[in-house]
Amino acid sequence: MADTTKSDDRNLERAQLLSEALPYMQRYDKRTVVVKYGGHAMGDEALGAEFARDIVLLKQAGLNPIVVHGGGPQIGAMLNRLGIKSEFSGGLRITDKATVEIVEMVLAGSINKQIVAQLNQAGGRAVGLCGKDGNLIVARKVEQKIHDPESNIEKILDLGFVGEPAKINPQLLDVIQKSDIIPVIAPIGVSDDGHTYNINADTAAGAIAAAMGAARLLLLTDVSGVLDKQGKLIEELTIDQAKALMQDGTISGGMIPKLETCIEAVEGGVEAVVILDGRVRHAVLLELFTEHGAGTLIQR
Repeated sequence: MADTTKSDDRNLERAQLLSEALPYMQRYDKRTVVVKYGGHAMGDEALGAEFARDIVLLKQAGLNPIVVHGGGPQIGAMLNRLGIKSEFSGGLRITDKATVEIVEMVLAGSINKQIVAQLNQAGGRAVGLCGKDGNLIVARKVEQKIHDPESNIEKILDLGFVGEPAKINPQLLDVIQKSDIIPVIAPIGVSDDGHTYNINADTAAGAIAAAMGAARLLLLTDVSGVLDKQGKLIEELTIDQAKALMQDGTISGGMIPKLETCIEAVEGGVEAVVILDGRVRHAVLLELFTEHGAGTLIQR
């Protein structure tokens, strides 16, 4: 009898959770949600399978999810295997012609198709794309300024084939959104003169979210979100507050370019951006379908 009671309680709790999710499902009905997928979660098979089921659930619930993925560790592993040395500046991989060919092979090839396969295995219909497809991401070369202490002047460091989105052409994604297909995008862009460029996945996701007028951009990371000076999670930030925290040193290191991406996305038309921990099980569902969400939300 006790076991039956416990089972009934669990079933009731599940039903209540589904019922409480209804207003959030209605809020995002037919809305676009861009999810940048990367970090530890992408390398964990069990988390990857759960992520795929969650994205398929979003599609079944009436949302239009778009997945943009990274792959830095996998690129690094392949370059090491091939004996190609990598150098970094400001968190960006200096990418020569040989390196960009490997980057494209890993991102648009093995990683992209692995995520597509996971989504299809979870019952979805996914298709893999990169920024070259339909000229989705037209790129321009990134020029990074560095300060030379000897001459005390700024110099431009050539990062090679590292780019940033100059233009997003969303027509292909508009067509896909009218179907039941989930697009999975590798952040490879093409310039007007036909060169291939490696683009930071956060930056690509932010530009795509802005171009699609997304309701949410979710940046899955390996941290719980933006932390204050005491190491506690900041649940919500306005653009002005985010800028102030960067200026006073509360936010530093790799979180700065992420927040800059968030600010640009919101200023570009995304309703809100959330930085959240992709290592947390069902982080995407917790953020979208519960009252308290997960991570740090940045909005106007």
